[in-house]
Amino acid sequence: MYGMHVYSRLPLMNARTQYLVEEDVPSMYADVTLPSGQRVQAHFLHPAPPSPTENATSGPRDKELVMVARLAKGEGGPRLVMGDLNDVAWSETTRLFRKISGLLDPRVGRGMFNSFHAKYWICRWPLDHLFVSHHFKLSRIQRLAFFGSDHFAIFVELVLDADNAQKDHGLEPDSDDKALARDKMS
Repeated sequence: MYGMHVYSRLPLMNARTQYLVEEDVPSMYADVTLPSGQRVQAHFLHPAPPSPTENATSGPRDKELVMVARLAKGEGGPRLVMGDLNDVAWSETTRLFRKISGLLDPRVGRGMFNSFHAKYWICRWPLDHLFVSHHFKLSRIQRLAFFGSDHFAIFVELVLDADNAQKDHGLEPDSDDKALARDKMS
């Protein structure tokens, strides 16, 4: 139910699938090799949402997001985290993810880019996310046309510019954020 497919025109090195929190909910990781030879660490997620039929609370989803935030923070080089996070951009947990990971949300200041629910225009919100390290500049972002899924695809074109990296390093965690992250991990 929360499986994923990752397709790439660029070579993927060190690709692996892990089950960080739930045995049937995968996360995928790979180094994407750019034509220049530069590698970018990519994380692909689709944690299960809180639901009366699956998870009574958001705990497993929140734990996975904090775990991946910590992984992404420790890597240092160019990195991306993307997927259907089953959480809105303004939630406490997504903001905590941004603070712990140090990653940027390219949508900030550019619009909502509501990706779900594609079939009901009156009820839409941004569940699909892409977070980037400061090594990237946004060239283009747009929500694509309906293609039959309950989600819209989001097209993002990035430019890797490590020499002129953005000065903005995202949200900074304070002691309360760090305590909240520890709490979500337990």
